[in-house]
Amino acid sequence: METLKNGLKVGLLTSWKMGKIIFPISFILTIVKETSLMDWFVNLLEPLMSFIGLKGDAAIVLVLGNVLNLYAAIGAMLPMDLTMKEALILAVMLSFSHNLFIETSVATAVGIRASFVVFVRVGFAIISALCLHFFWPGGTEIVHKGIAVAEATNISGLELIKTAIIASALGIYKLVIIVIPLMVVIQFAKDLGWMNYITKFLSPFTKLLGVESKAGVTLAAGLFFGLAFGAGVMIQAVKEDGVSKKDLYLVFLFLVACHAVIEDTLIFIPLGIPVWYLFAIRFFVALIVTCFVARIIGKVSKKSETSLNAEMK
Repeated sequence: METLKNGLKVGLLTSWKMGKIIFPISFILTIVKETSLMDWFVNLLEPLMSFIGLKGDAAIVLVLGNVLNLYAAIGAMLPMDLTMKEALILAVMLSFSHNLFIETSVATAVGIRASFVVFVRVGFAIISALCLHFFWPGGTEIVHKGIAVAEATNISGLELIKTAIIASALGIYKLVIIVIPLMVVIQFAKDLGWMNYITKFLSPFTKLLGVESKAGVTLAAGLFFGLAFGAGVMIQAVKEDGVSKKDLYLVFLFLVACHAVIEDTLIFIPLGIPVWYLFAIRFFVALIVTCFVARIIGKVSKKSETSLNAEMK
């Protein structure tokens, strides 16, 4: 009962925290969308956005997502008409690269260089967007219809404000009905000690990544709770389990691409995005790149060790 109570409390607090960000952003952007300011901004950034298959106003989404968080970015997406391809490109980019300031600070607290985190996350985001844009010919159907206030003629200021309020409130409602149950499940996972079982279960996976099993706690914490929310768990695990620098970088190489897989994936459902595709892209990109880098490090280390032994003889 206490776990359920705590989960609901965390869910409500999280909903309030994201609501304070989403509502004003969605409200302002719904109104700004109908002004000449938005037209000017879109025209300015259109060439850059079109290079990765997006409209100019998508730049706002990417900036908010990276400077603030995913909830702010989704708040900016709510007033937009999005095709499947545009929505998936934005979702994939934001999944790889979001909340850069906070999550990079978390990584440095664990012992990872900030430049490494930013380079990998932004690099994954841009490369994935280019691949989707140039190699996926489909996805032209509209999956999310924004509030089309532009179609109204001579709409009054009060009507526009009313429309913006309704759009913002509806967007928050769609997110809250996902976030609160999610926080309850996460709270149960914490209180029931499922993390130990998850770590044991992940031991074959850590071996595949080329790291020792004791890095499993760090991997599990970031994988399910995210870089920011799982920071305390990860820092403590690194301190207590003595995870090596090499393993730490390999784990974080995987996690910067694929972390908080449940929450960061499910919150895109209200936008009509095929979340299984989103999860698959994040997971397999992280897995392939990490395994590739681990093999290279292994070969370099083995070669260096062989050379050292030869010199000693």
